[in-house]
Amino acid sequence: MSHHGVGLRAVTRSVAFLTAGVLAVPLLTACGGDEDEASKPLAGQDIAPAARSLLADGGTLRWAVDSVPETLNTFQADADATTTRVAQAVLPSMFRLDANGRPVRNADFLESAKVVDTEPRQVVLYKLHQQAVWSDGREIGAADFAAQWRALSGKNSAYWTARNAGYDRIEKVQRGANDLEVKVTFSRPYADWKSLFSPLYPKEVMGTPDSFNDGARRKLKVTAGPFSLKKVAKADGDVVLVRSPRWWGSTPKLDGIVLHAVPRDKRAWALAVGKVDIAEIDPAEAERIVLAARGKSTPLQGPGAADTPGRALRSWAVAHGSDEEAAEEETVARSKERAASAKYAEQQESLRGFEVRKSLEPAYTQLALNGADGPLADERVRRAVARALDRKALAGLVLKPLGLPAVPVGSHLALSGQAAYADNSGALGGQDTDEAEALLADAGWVQGGPLGKPKKKDGEKVAGGEGKQAASPTASPKAAKSSGGDEDGNYIVGDDDKPYGEPVREDHQDPRDYQGTKNLAQDGKQSLHKHPDQGGAPAGAYAPKGTPAPAGAAAGALAKDGKPLTLRFVLPSGPGSATLRAVGDRIARMLDRVGIRTAVTKVSDDSYFKDHIASGQYDLALYSWPASAFPATDARPIYAKPVPAADGSLNVEQNYTRVGTDRVDQLFDQAIATLDEGKSASLVRKADARIWAAGGSIPLFQRPQLLAVRKNAANLGAFGFQTPVYEDMGFLKKGVTPGGKASPRS
Repeated sequence: MSHHGVGLRAVTRSVAFLTAGVLAVPLLTACGGDEDEASKPLAGQDIAPAARSLLADGGTLRWAVDSVPETLNTFQADADATTTRVAQAVLPSMFRLDANGRPVRNADFLESAKVVDTEPRQVVLYKLHQQAVWSDGREIGAADFAAQWRALSGKNSAYWTARNAGYDRIEKVQRGANDLEVKVTFSRPYADWKSLFSPLYPKEVMGTPDSFNDGARRKLKVTAGPFSLKKVAKADGDVVLVRSPRWWGSTPKLDGIVLHAVPRDKRAWALAVGKVDIAEIDPAEAERIVLAARGKSTPLQGPGAADTPGRALRSWAVAHGSDEEAAEEETVARSKERAASAKYAEQQESLRGFEVRKSLEPAYTQLALNGADGPLADERVRRAVARALDRKALAGLVLKPLGLPAVPVGSHLALSGQAAYADNSGALGGQDTDEAEALLADAGWVQGGPLGKPKKKDGEKVAGGEGKQAASPTASPKAAKSSGGDEDGNYIVGDDDKPYGEPVREDHQDPRDYQGTKNLAQDGKQSLHKHPDQGGAPAGAYAPKGTPAPAGAAAGALAKDGKPLTLRFVLPSGPGSATLRAVGDRIARMLDRVGIRTAVTKVSDDSYFKDHIASGQYDLALYSWPASAFPATDARPIYAKPVPAADGSLNVEQNYTRVGTDRVDQLFDQAIATLDEGKSASLVRKADARIWAAGGSIPLFQRPQLLAVRKNAANLGAFGFQTPVYEDMGFLKKGVTPGGKASPRS
């Protein structure tokens, strides 16, 4: 994923040399939601649904992806989103996700799957589709299930696996009454058994450590899906899928799918020149497409852009013949501009063949609070940060301009529409300035306290030393000193006497005056489904403890034991992270209102997560987690209480905030072992309420999802929760207009 994204099933284990204290959390139950009331997704799919009878047979769909995957084995640590997309199209999956993010049986592979025994052991019986075969003609069966279990059980370290959850609870896998039945017996009850064997790899891949580790990195000789893998052409940036002749389900409408690697900042160009038919895009590119449909250029670039003062001056010199050199420069500049303008206009004309399809991505952005040490090790300070935030305003900042529901996320463990979702934010409380100030006072942070100025230790460096330290979210280190930054160039929000208000855009435009943003929100179907903060992952490096507030700090600064209350806020600096920085700026202003200063540091996208978040070198950070249909399994490593490792380090798994409790762990364990789905979901909600109360992370908003898609392409776009159905994708027949009503698959 982007900065925003960390795959729940890609287990990134971080070992930090830190000490964590036990947090005392009051006894709580789920708050703010009716456990029995089924929720609905906040935004529906936008995939231009069409009956298969309206689609032409044939054609190749060119799909923009971030990269050619390093491996085609989804169970390896370096698997990425493209790995998953390939697996969905070419491999068996016992269960898929529906539009509500809930697992449903995949009828192309399973006749049925259910728990047939619970005592003395849980037993699940899979009855496979009679025609389900691998591409080499061999029947899919118990041998494949058994090979995958052995590879992923965690018992053989020769298998380089990234995750073992669920497979480590299996006791044995056997053939059932016939070749079409697979009997799986568990050593311990496992509620999330539907998460297993999706995808399912053939025994040829899972059978030995060598074949698992290396055999499926660049090729998949044996597949079983509507498409098969033809080749991975890394030099061309392509993964080529073709229609499988062995597929027994609905015949794919497409002849093939080419997954083509295109950098995010090149996608509008790739669409315009015909290199791709569908691409996930940022709001600026989406705006180009919306305006192209109207026969217009973007308001901030392209033909007709206003003259700059410098250009106006040169034009005056040319007109009056006063500067031959300026006249020559002007002639060259005008010539280049005309060429660029013509090329831009040509691209805009090509983009008229595309539309923007939008929804909410099954992922949410959160504010992470590192509770390992420093001020945020105190639960009262973490709670004060949370009570200072207006989460509804933050959601509105990102989602309202795109015409999407601006509703704050109420759960760490599920999203609206999923069975385990309930708004448990009441366990922590909403925005309340008075309560935030009271919590800080109770923790000993008071106004007007004396500030010491300790010397900086050798080797210490501020957070994100590898990145750019800004005087404002867009200023330089030099400007930092002159506008309220500390002597090391960190921008201290609150020391510049700026009022709380709208964040500054990266292009210095007031968001309220940006015509393009309004176009997206007001254009109905043309409006955007996705969002600009796509891009990076979390990270940071610690600022020196006790960094003094600069001379002349604003009134109201809080201090304790001679040290100011200043939190290190690490943000990504890349072009795809403008929205994260805008959200970060707004958060900093909110915290300033209660006396919490933030030292904002921007770091490179490449190092943001690896060098900062995962290693614990930050106080505050923004990043995203995807939703899971199996939170008891997938979310546990994210919120598990860190435990000391044998070497004295701290094993945090994926809990990058270092905040956890024994009770949360117990509730996860109970939910995983409870086979009653309703009771398991209730336990997940209770765990979520306690996670809220601990204040280690604050869910903010569900991420937007924007895709540019060729207008005549149907059954693809912004899928939301649902697993794509690749065999139903295609191009409309000639003469068929977009917008055909979906009908049952034929």
